[in-house]
Amino acid sequence: MAAAVIIDMPDTDTREVSKRLVQLREANGVVTVGRVLTLVVCTLDSSEAEDAIDAANDASREHPCRVIVLARGDRTSETRLDAQIRVGGDAGAAEVIVLRLQGDLVSHENSVVIPFLLPDTPVVAWWPRGAPDFPSKDAVGRLATRRITDATFAPDPQSTIKARRNSYAPGDTDLAWSRITYWRALLAAALDEQPFEAVESVTVSGLRGEPALDMLAGWLAARLSCPVVRQTGDLKVEIHRPSVSIAISRPQEGRTATLTRTGEPEQRLALARRETRDCLAEELRHLDADDIYAEALTGIERVSYE
Repeated sequence: MAAAVIIDMPDTDTREVSKRLVQLREANGVVTVGRVLTLVVCTLDSSEAEDAIDAANDASREHPCRVIVLARGDRTSETRLDAQIRVGGDAGAAEVIVLRLQGDLVSHENSVVIPFLLPDTPVVAWWPRGAPDFPSKDAVGRLATRRITDATFAPDPQSTIKARRNSYAPGDTDLAWSRITYWRALLAAALDEQPFEAVESVTVSGLRGEPALDMLAGWLAARLSCPVVRQTGDLKVEIHRPSVSIAISRPQEGRTATLTRTGEPEQRLALARRETRDCLAEELRHLDADDIYAEALTGIERVSYE
C-alpha cells in the first residue's frame, strides 16, 4: 500500500484548502470520480477526531467518499482554521479533509463545510458524540440527506435514545440501531419456526446504559404488538409463546450467544458486539429514510421498564 499523502495547513482558509486539493489531484492523480458520497464528521474536539477518522476510513473501503472532519475547538479563542488533507495509504478509499475550528468558526460549521461538498453526491452527517437534540435542524444536518447519531456515548444513553423519537425526521438514524442488526436477524429466524403461535410477552435484559437494547425492545414491541419489558441484568432476550419459550443470551463482552428453546438442545451462535466502523458502513449502504428504525423508536414508548 502506498504511503498516505498528508498536507498540514495551519492558520489557513477554505479557499487555500480548495486550491491545495486541486494541486494534489493534478500532481498525484488523486481524483474524486467514483466518490459516492460526502461524509461530514462533526466531532466535539480534536482529541476524538482520530477515532472517528479511523472508522470513516474503514467504512470508505466499501463506500469511496470524501470525508470532512470538523473538530470543534474553543469558541472564545481567536478565530482560526487549521486544516489537514490526507489521501492514499491509511485514508482507505477516502479523501480526508480535517478542519480544526477555533473562535467564531465553531458557530458557523456549515459555511466551512459547503466549499468542500462534492457536487451531485449525497451528503451524510455523523456525530460520533455530542449530537444535537434535533439533527435535522442543525446547521450541518440541514445539508445532509442522512444524519447519523450515536446515543451510546451520550451522558445518559437511555434518555437520549428515547428522545430520538421526538426529534426524528426522515433520514435520521442512530448507530445503536445498527448495533443490533445481528440480534434482529437471529430473533426473526427463531420466531420463524413452529409452532407459529402469537407471542405473549418479551423480556429484554442488559445494561441500563446500552441504548441498543432499548432499540431492540422498541423494535420487538412495534413488530409483535405484545407486552415488552426492559430490565437491568444479564444480556438476554426471552420470548414467550403459549407452548414454547425462546431465549438468546450472551456474556456482556462475549462473542458467542446461546439459543435455548423449550424441549430442544442449546445452540451456540456467533454474536460479537459490532464495532463502530461496521455500524457506520452499514448505515452508509442505504441513504433513504429508514422506516423500520422510526417504528422501533415509536415502539420504545410501549416498553415497560423495571
